[in-house]
Amino acid sequence: MKILVTGFDPFGGETVNPAWKAVSRLPEEIGGHQLIRMMIPTSFERAPQMILEKVADCHPDYVVSVGQAAGRTAITPERIAINMMSASITDNDGQMPVEQPIVADGPDGYFSLLPVVEMVKAIEAAGLPGRISNTAGTFVCNRVMYSILHACHTQFPGMKSGFIHVPCIPEQTVNHPEWFAMPAEEITRGLAATIAVLK
Repeated sequence: MKILVTGFDPFGGETVNPAWKAVSRLPEEIGGHQLIRMMIPTSFERAPQMILEKVADCHPDYVVSVGQAAGRTAITPERIAINMMSASITDNDGQMPVEQPIVADGPDGYFSLLPVVEMVKAIEAAGLPGRISNTAGTFVCNRVMYSILHACHTQFPGMKSGFIHVPCIPEQTVNHPEWFAMPAEEITRGLAATIAVLK
């Protein structure tokens, strides 16, 4: 089984993104399954395009996308993505869509195709805080989650996908002491636990 795991590059003035920092530390294999790790840009347009190009190239069974959520105090698999882009800051291409659908006439939302309940249990069994999130926001993370789920339903039958938000890491709290932080190696351990439950 192949699992494509993506993490974003830094955005919003940050010099590091905990998503890619944690994803890049994952092993090449978990539970006998091949992991393909990929950094994607924090871009409304380019991020989903790059993932779908990689999907067409390597035909993964799962796509697990990972993103930063400042202020979160746990590793949080997302339950649902909504058909909406509405940004309060620009992405890394200078784009800031407001109240725009991701797919014209597309479904209002898509539920994750990942086993989110089992994933949270696995995170907690690894000794880390985990919980299900019911909002992936309306920034690039939600755009990626919705777009790849849409592709699962319309282009790549049999493929499953979903999204996991992770907290910030300690080096980001120098300028944001109010942010909760979790060491990157612990985030990696939590992500590995979620991937291990995929079948």
